[in-house]
Amino acid sequence: MTVADIDQPPADTSLSAADIERFGPDPVGTFRTNLAAVEERIARACARAGRDRASVRLLPITKTVPAQVLRRAFAAGITAFGENKIQEAMGKREALGDLAIDWSIVGHLQSNKVKYLTRFAREFHALDSLKLAEMLDRQLEREGRTLDVYVQVNTSNEDSKFGLHPDALLPFVDRIGEFPRLQPRGLMTLALFSSDMARVRPCFALLRRLRDEAASRHPGLTGLSMGMTGDFEEAIEEGASVVRVGQAIFGKRPTPDGHYWPGFVKPG
Repeated sequence: MTVADIDQPPADTSLSAADIERFGPDPVGTFRTNLAAVEERIARACARAGRDRASVRLLPITKTVPAQVLRRAFAAGITAFGENKIQEAMGKREALGDLAIDWSIVGHLQSNKVKYLTRFAREFHALDSLKLAEMLDRQLEREGRTLDVYVQVNTSNEDSKFGLHPDALLPFVDRIGEFPRLQPRGLMTLALFSSDMARVRPCFALLRRLRDEAASRHPGLTGLSMGMTGDFEEAIEEGASVVRVGQAIFGKRPTPDGHYWPGFVKPG
């Protein structure tokens, strides 16, 4: 046995070979290291923008990460999980029911999935229609609970993206009080998928301006859920209060981005 072998942590025998190939033999250590790196990037972005680090919340995005691996993420100190697809989230929630996890749904929600989301999600980041708001409110009333929501806005003007047109936001906000079980926390967007930050930043700046207008009518709409692994630092500099980061913590996903974001075009 070499010194290098001694320095390596023992493989977690409860993980599959595929899990170990993707996440390494010590996922807990890997996630702690990656999380610390992301936290440092957040702190630096806040410093550049003259903001308090406490003004930005990190929401780890756990899509495609298997439940048995997320158990190691929890051990690494990650207790809030964000999922795009409700069925995937439900399976993980059942498998991890013994852990005190805050679940967020950040992807488009089909109306026939409303009854599942309201059973366990702490917050929903993709509210984009009055019909959906009404259905959520009605189901939450039955269950005697409330739900934090972010209103999704299509700031990139792409047909492939869900979300309200910017011009439709204020009329929507004017009616959100009709749904008392929904607790509006802010706005959410998916910026243009591009490595050119000069094209991405305007999406974040637009959402901030829209938030300022919306908050004047509904004081609860103060948050800005924007920014992912490739652009969260720019989002913070533009005012993000929640950044949704997955691959910088959990590594590259095996599925194409279009599986979770229909119409996705590779960054250019």
